[in-house]
Amino acid sequence: MPHITLTASDGFELGAYRADPDGAPKGGVVVIQEIFGVNSHIRSICDRLAADGYVAIAPALFDRVQPGFESGYSPEEVETARGFLADPDWDGFLRDTEAAAAALAGAGKVGIVGFCLGGSIAFLAATRLKGFSAAVGFYGGKIAAHADEVPQCPVQLHYGSEDQGIPMSNVDTVKEKRPDVEIFVYEGAGHGFNCDERGSFHPEAAKLAWGRTQAFLAAHID
Repeated sequence: MPHITLTASDGFELGAYRADPDGAPKGGVVVIQEIFGVNSHIRSICDRLAADGYVAIAPALFDRVQPGFESGYSPEEVETARGFLADPDWDGFLRDTEAAAAALAGAGKVGIVGFCLGGSIAFLAATRLKGFSAAVGFYGGKIAAHADEVPQCPVQLHYGSEDQGIPMSNVDTVKEKRPDVEIFVYEGAGHGFNCDERGSFHPEAAKLAWGRTQAFLAAHID
C-alpha cells in the first residue's frame, strides 16, 4: 500500500508514501521531503529504508497548499518549488510530520530523516515533538536559526562544504550552539549532494553520508 492518507491533529488529511520491509520491522522512519514534494527521489529513500528493515512513511507536506505536488529538478521546476517557501507553515509541517510518526505505531522505535527543507524539519521534530528516537538532517538551511532549541533525541546532521545556500558560518553556528549533535561536512559537495537525480549529486559524499545515516539509525532504533 504505497500511497496512504494521514490525518493530522487538526483534522487535515494529507497523502503519504509508505514502504514496508519484507519481514518484521526493526522500527519506523519518517522521511521528510525537499521542496520538490514526495517525488521519485523521496520515494526511493523510503524504499531504501524498507530494504534495511524499517517501515518508512513520507508525508506530503505541501498538500495543505497544493495537494499531490511533486517536481523534478529543472531550473523552471526549482523556481516553482521555491514558491512554497515564501510563507512556510512550520507548525503545519510539524503536525503532518507527527501524523506520519503516529502511523508508524507498532513498528517499534521511530526515527526521522529529512533533506533540504526536510532537514530543517527533522531538527525541529527532534526539539519540538515527542516520540522520536533519532533524527537525521541533510543540508537543512534553517537549523542554525533554531540551534538554541534542545533536541530530545540523538541528532546527526550532514552538510556540503560547497553548498551555495548554506554558508559554512551557518554550520559553525550549529556546531557552536549544539555540541550535543553529530555534524559532518563533506568537502567538495554542494546542496542536494545525496540526490542522484540532481546535477549536484556527489557519489562519494552520498555514499559516506548514507552509511553514517544507516549506522545512526541502527544504533538508536533497531
